[in-house]
Amino acid sequence: MKIKKESLLYTLFLLLAGIVPAMAGEGGASAASIKAAAAIGAGLAIGGGAAGAGVGQGLGLKGTQEAIARNPGAAGRLTTNMFIGLALIEALAIYALVVALILLFVF
Repeated sequence: MKIKKESLLYTLFLLLAGIVPAMAGEGGASAASIKAAAAIGAGLAIGGGAAGAGVGQGLGLKGTQEAIARNPGAAGRLTTNMFIGLALIEALAIYALVVALILLFVF
């Protein structure tokens, strides 16, 4: 299932349209609304990071398996390169987790 770019942008706009007025009260942003916005941001950060890492790892594994099927003699080199690539992709997911934790515990 492909998500259209317009629907994703529309969803993000609606999310922001709900958060910004809540923070624009007369007394300024309350601590509860800032915490809520930080929690939503943390959820989006880890959700996007995990989804991106999952898609990247799936495509990497798919490409490696197709290459090994075409040339079984190169399986050793391909597997080594695949594990290095998967480690780098997983590092991006860990960065998303760190951003989410910073948003949750700092704000």
